[in-house]
Order: sequence, then structure tokens, then C-alpha cells
Amino acid sequence: MEKIPSFTVDHTKLLCGVYVSRQDRVGSEVVTTFDIRMKRPNMEPVIDVPALHTIEHLGATFLRNNTEWKDRVIYFGPMGCRTGNYLILKGDLKPMDIKPLLIELYSFMADYQGDIPGATAKDCGNYQSMDLNMGKYESKLFLEVLNSLNSQNTIYP
Repeated sequence: MEKIPSFTVDHTKLLCGVYVSRQDRVGSEVVTTFDIRMKRPNMEPVIDVPALHTIEHLGATFLRNNTEWKDRVIYFGPMGCRTGNYLILKGDLKPMDIKPLLIELYSFMADYQGDIPGATAKDCGNYQSMDLNMGKYESKLFLEVLNSLNSQNTIYP
């Protein structure tokens, strides 16, 4: 059986950053999947589930309400390995094209105050698995990465 492309990335050399994981054609549209790598794989502790779940709720809420980008957002959610998130957007895009959006997104999450959107039994399948303080902490850490994006952390090794 042939390996899928994402399993051919050398995760031992992967830095925190923003990468184009894949681009697909859907009809006449190009859809870009971004690998938003918040943690170095196999080098540092992964994001704990409650923090990552909080980031998912805050991130999806922000992105789907962003007036400039909401019509291009297809998906935002966690990677199974818990080292970051995937963001899928309509358009032939590169990491630097979305850098301002991601800085705005992670700033929103780092500074968020109030109840976590969708964190009720009615709205979420695991609403008690949330940690706003750690979600904010992880978002603040990743802002440092976003502010210094370059070719080393935007192009797969």
C-alpha cells in the first residue's frame, strides 16, 4: 500500500510553523489544507486535550465570524497527534497569505475572556473537556512563532 503524502514528511525535522499540507481541486476551486504546527513533533509535550478542544471551539467561532475570511473557511480542527490544527480554506494560498489572519486568530484566542462558545451539553459532545487558561497559554506561545514565520517554518523539510 502506498504512503499518503503527509506520512512522508520528516517529522524529526519539522519545526513549529504553518505549512501547506495539500492542495486539492474541488470543481473549479482550489482548496488549501494548512498544517498549523504548534508543537515540535516528538520533541516537546503535545497540547493536552482540554486546551486543544478549547482552541478548536474558539478558533472555529472566530474564523466563521471573520468578515473577510468566513466564506472561505471549510474546516478548523485538531490533529490527532495533538501537535496542532488543520485549517482548510478555499483558494490557492500559501502560509504568508494567511499570516495576518492567523495572528488575528491566535491573538483572539490568547486574549479571550468569557464563556467558551459551544461549551454546553446541548452544543458539544464533550463540553466538560475544556481548559480556557491552557488554551490561552498555548495560543500565546504560538503567537511568537507566527510573528517570526520564515522559509524554515513554512516549507516542509
